[in-house]
Amino acid sequence: MKKTLLLLTCLFTWQVNAQVWSPDNGDGTYSNPIIHADYSDPDAIRVGNDFYMVSSSFEDTPGLPILHSKDLVNWKILAHALPRQIPLGHFSKTQHGNGVWAPSMRFHQGEFYIYYPDPDFGIYVLKAKNPAGPWSEPVLVEGGKGLIDPCPLWDEDGKTYLVHAYAGSRAGIKSIIVVKQMNAEGTKVLDQGKLVYDGHELDPTIEGPKFYKRNGYYYIFAPAGGVPTGWQLVLRSKNVYGPYERKVVMEQGKSPTNGPHQGAWVDTPTGEHWFLHFQDKEAYGRIVHLQPMVWKNDWPVIGLDADGDGKGEPVLRYKKPNVGQTLPVVVPATSDEFNETNLGLQWQWMANPKATWAFMNPTKGTLRLYSDKTDSIPNLWFAPNVLLQKFPAEEFTITTKVSFQPNPKLENEKAGLTIMGFSYANIALKSQKSGLSLVYTLCKDADKRAVEQEKVLVTNASNSYFLRVKVQKGGICQFSYSVDGQLFTDVSETFTAEVGRWKGAKVGLFCTRQTQINDAGWLDVDWFRVTK
Repeated sequence: MKKTLLLLTCLFTWQVNAQVWSPDNGDGTYSNPIIHADYSDPDAIRVGNDFYMVSSSFEDTPGLPILHSKDLVNWKILAHALPRQIPLGHFSKTQHGNGVWAPSMRFHQGEFYIYYPDPDFGIYVLKAKNPAGPWSEPVLVEGGKGLIDPCPLWDEDGKTYLVHAYAGSRAGIKSIIVVKQMNAEGTKVLDQGKLVYDGHELDPTIEGPKFYKRNGYYYIFAPAGGVPTGWQLVLRSKNVYGPYERKVVMEQGKSPTNGPHQGAWVDTPTGEHWFLHFQDKEAYGRIVHLQPMVWKNDWPVIGLDADGDGKGEPVLRYKKPNVGQTLPVVVPATSDEFNETNLGLQWQWMANPKATWAFMNPTKGTLRLYSDKTDSIPNLWFAPNVLLQKFPAEEFTITTKVSFQPNPKLENEKAGLTIMGFSYANIALKSQKSGLSLVYTLCKDADKRAVEQEKVLVTNASNSYFLRVKVQKGGICQFSYSVDGQLFTDVSETFTAEVGRWKGAKVGLFCTRQTQINDAGWLDVDWFRVTK
């Protein structure tokens, strides 16, 4: 019986996820974006018949999400390489926009490597024999402020190099690319490096370099011109330190895909070439696209080059990569029934979590969030114990079944469903002297320490509710609630989701309090379902 229930649950979850967003058209073609979720600054590699992708995660924990695919179109979340952000104490508080910036992933001599920058501390490397983990503790390759977007290259002569860019916000300079030599293990930079490209004149805000070697040429793939409006540049040279020739290989042109920005070149076992990159879609984050790529005269052309000028434009629908087999539809996880002993891989906290924030109860099939007091914060934007996931599509509906048991010795414990960004809104249960209330909260400009505006929806509320938010095009969010899961009452106003610091809006759960005593109330979450 348990196996039957588990099978039905898995089937339900797959159906729910597939309905929300699937790029696979089922006829041998795919549609962009291949992932309508905020996996910014993607880098990808192929090892055998498997493709792996890593992306920025900023302050979110666990960090460095690793995705897996067999055909570059259908992806699932495989693991996170960074269970906690370091320094641990620093990231125990919210650090919006800090932490893990654009990483790179490589496979060398039987090991997987991830290099990632923290713009305030330096460049780190992690290693693993298996991309699903375990991953090593981060090793500081080079300390310093403003060192960003690293990518290694192991050369045929045994030398190891690192290319990276600079963040003007920390280094006081940007739009330049440097190459440095590392030790053979790839764990330490050996010199101050050499400037190989200055983009100030032609390619402002050049960043995100990826290092490759092909047919005797060193290639640096790097976006320029800024995230929403830029273009994809490629540099090439016969010498690792240059001089490098410059060529724009993809731009928006007449395509509706703005940017198009930073990504990764991969090939298939059948000899095709492809390029993964992101598009900035405001509140939805930096979503992932897949472009065909060909080589002409030792230059890559990305997308479709209708006029033959060597600069491609992004495609919206195209033939799927030929990987020698037909594979089933797979999508990144969104819904969670909370029947397992671990949270789904789609969930991340806004800071390094305490062990007491959340526990799984597989016997009851629930997630229990305990309230936690945070020190002198003005609003939920600054609370670390908020459990979130990415927006998974342009339009979707979240419904969750919750039960709140506040501590009778406390007032103003609050728990519910939230949309987070620079401004946020949520629907929640709140404890007061008079009993429980169901409330709707809006906080405009939360990042600027604004005060919440709270509206009581139901007095003398029940402990248990179905909470819902429907997200429509443009990030328009309609919250609603129900006591029976059938008849839902809309909140009288809508909320427009906003970006966060360097990322899209997120949706999830919270359980907070304002007072510290020797025990906490809790929110039991039966399930969290994402549908159309």
